[in-house]
Amino acid sequence: MPGRQSRRSVLAAITALPLTGALSACSGTDSASSGSSSKSGTKSTKGTTTITFWSALRGSQEVVDAFNRTHDHIKVDFEQIPSGTQGGYLKLSNAARAGNAPDVATIEYPQLPGFAVDGVVRDISSMISDRLRAKLLPQSLGQTTFEKHTYSVPLDIEPMVMHYRKDLFDRYGFEPPTTWDEYAELAREVRRTGGGRRIGTFPTDGMTQFAAWSAQAGAKWFDTAHGAWNVSLADAPTRKVAAYWQRFIDEDLVYVNSSTARLYDAQIGNGLVLTRLSGAWDAGAQMNARPEQKGMWRIAPLPQWTPDRPALGTHGGSTFAVTKDSAHPEAALEFIEWQVSHPDALRARLSSGASSQYPAATELIEVGRAAFDRSYYGGQDIYALFEEEAHKISDGWVWGPRMTATASVMQDAFARAGAGSGTLLSSVRAAQDGTMPDLKALGLATTQHST
Repeated sequence: MPGRQSRRSVLAAITALPLTGALSACSGTDSASSGSSSKSGTKSTKGTTTITFWSALRGSQEVVDAFNRTHDHIKVDFEQIPSGTQGGYLKLSNAARAGNAPDVATIEYPQLPGFAVDGVVRDISSMISDRLRAKLLPQSLGQTTFEKHTYSVPLDIEPMVMHYRKDLFDRYGFEPPTTWDEYAELAREVRRTGGGRRIGTFPTDGMTQFAAWSAQAGAKWFDTAHGAWNVSLADAPTRKVAAYWQRFIDEDLVYVNSSTARLYDAQIGNGLVLTRLSGAWDAGAQMNARPEQKGMWRIAPLPQWTPDRPALGTHGGSTFAVTKDSAHPEAALEFIEWQVSHPDALRARLSSGASSQYPAATELIEVGRAAFDRSYYGGQDIYALFEEEAHKISDGWVWGPRMTATASVMQDAFARAGAGSGTLLSSVRAAQDGTMPDLKALGLATTQHST
């Protein structure tokens, strides 16, 4: 049913709204000035422009050091910030309120629309060169663009894949499933014969994973057509996904718990989980977290609903935005372009440890492939698989402008559903009900599709 209407278009709202905080959950008085200059961007007497950069990404210091060694007209001052909504994002929001946000900030895809709506990040549509656009996987740039206005440059985009325990598959005579029906059949077989093991885990804190499954099925939780934020968190594809995973919960085919809990680490570490459904980045994370499982894992394509029309959602990925406070946006964007597209930048980032990020700049795939130690995955060329899967990523996915609040409601309801109170379908409906008041409070034009 229609929500509050406004004559402002989505982009007019983005550029005209006062700063209200990039995350609806943000509160407190955390100072944003520690370790950074009071105003972004300074010019030295030698003609060098100094810009500031905040990021929680591992390897960022190495990237900055490499840039500063090879560029004399721009100097980057870097500050490592905490990850998460109450860490770096809160710090960025508070800094923007005070008018001293960094020139460049790292923002994950789901959080970008909120910072755009709040006026924290700059519209860089006219600043991005055709050369840079041509280097980026279109689906990645599409997730940073609203009504043809672009607000950040993607570093990586992470196709969802299936990580599986090959040693356990071999022990029980299992084959990697290629369809979701086969995955369900395998889950029941694991339940019967796997000695207390499960096919996987339904993550109660996994809004982004659930979103990836829904996107693969054809869901569009948000869109910005006709100058409004159109919300449909329980559309037909999402209901299909919710019903599918509800059966897994009802039949005790999966563990149901947070993916950040110690219990989950124990389930993976003790060989109780046969598959992990997550982004390409998780291959490197697995190597770092569990070196003792070297050789046990392989990676396969995510099961499909309709194999002759393959589709895929994304799970993870980061972008770089130029803030409204930046005094030197051109220098900031030059640094961003180098960081996302130059081979030396990726080599510097990878020097900080094992990583399996899938670059949005496809020319860098070979750099990632060359740097990755294949022995953990039994010699498998996982980048060849990632490259094949990345082209299946569906177009048109848009995150909402208050995903932190949406995720909080959804994940709380997931946890209750896992404990037998409510269902996954009621959870996504509750998330929609919890999302609309925030959007209306921003003065955004909205529509809501009841399902």
